[in-house]
Amino acid sequence: MGAKTRNLSNTAGIDIEWQGVQTGNFTAVAGRGYFVDTTNNTIAVTLPGSPSQGDTVVLKDYARTWGTNNVTTASTLVDGVTTSSTFSTNGQTVTLVYMDGTKGWSLVNEDTTSTLVPAVFIGATGGTITTSGDFKIHTFTGDGCFVVSTIGNSPINPLGGPSVVDYLVVAGGAGGGRTSYGGGGGAGGFRESKSGCSGCWSASPLVTPTGISISATTYPITVGGGGAAGPSPAGRGVSGSNSVFSTITSAGGGGGGGGPYPVSGGYPGNPGGSGGGGSGIGPAGGTTSGGTGNTPPVSPPQGKNGGVQGFPAGQASGGGGGATENGVQAQGPSGPGGRGGAGATTSINGTPTAYAGGGGGTAAPGVACGSPCGTGGDGTVAGTANRGGGGGSEAAGGKGIVILRYKFQ
Repeated sequence: MGAKTRNLSNTAGIDIEWQGVQTGNFTAVAGRGYFVDTTNNTIAVTLPGSPSQGDTVVLKDYARTWGTNNVTTASTLVDGVTTSSTFSTNGQTVTLVYMDGTKGWSLVNEDTTSTLVPAVFIGATGGTITTSGDFKIHTFTGDGCFVVSTIGNSPINPLGGPSVVDYLVVAGGAGGGRTSYGGGGGAGGFRESKSGCSGCWSASPLVTPTGISISATTYPITVGGGGAAGPSPAGRGVSGSNSVFSTITSAGGGGGGGGPYPVSGGYPGNPGGSGGGGSGIGPAGGTTSGGTGNTPPVSPPQGKNGGVQGFPAGQASGGGGGATENGVQAQGPSGPGGRGGAGATTSINGTPTAYAGGGGGTAAPGVACGSPCGTGGDGTVAGTANRGGGGGSEAAGGKGIVILRYKFQ
């Protein structure tokens, strides 16, 4: 039996003897308080039999887990009705008093005070910091560090913040293949999360509901560079570089295929976050394939396949794959080249922005891809920096980006 102390509910004239922690079903005794721990299971409480007027029982959520595993009272007379009661609020304290044989037991109070511990939110530095409502946004356009000084304490105080960060990680786009009909570069891999924040922003179709749980430490950030155009006179485009945050790695885009006309056997596009487009080829060759996207594979997929050249003896090349669409096949033996696959649009930074579009293919002598070319580099046009777009034929891919978002107030 514990030492006497004043009732937590401040009900005048009542002294309560507090008992040890209860972890299973039990029968309460009048005049006693119980710390009830439902961490591992629900608990049923039987109120005292043959009570007298004024008898009191107090129940307190010991581990703040009643919201997950409830506490129930066995069926008895409560406010004139024979019923059971359920308590399901984390941090709850309830005081039950017996009135008489007509009305039975009743709640004197139902205190849902959350905690004496103040609310705490994530605190961090690194990158360019902006705000959107109750959220901070860290944008990294180059390598850096995300330095976390505090994490949220919502498991202890429901008014505190979570310890989860949402992310956009886009790798560098690839360069297009060399020659006037090189394949378009594949877009950098695109990965995004949106956890427990309905309506906070409009996410892309590739979003996952699981963010990254963080601790108070330093997280290195890698922002992948765009790949260069293929080497002269007829090389494949250079694949983009990976972007990395914590356990999330987005793969660089696959380089666009190259190959000299009229020499047969053009080069297929390289695999990557999104695959590069296949190059145009000489009269003795067959079709040239695009590179495979989502390489290495992740779920949701980080990108799509590059477009095939598709025409024997054709000079037009395929477009690079984008985040949400395969690169388009070359549009006829002599052009125009296939457009780059569409990217993905998200508002994680507070403004709808498209990322990771494929680079456009082209055809000799310099016929650009069909309109629209896509959201990466168009035929012969470089990918935009910090969008992770693939470069068009003979053009460089765009650098990637990392954006982190979390609740700070």
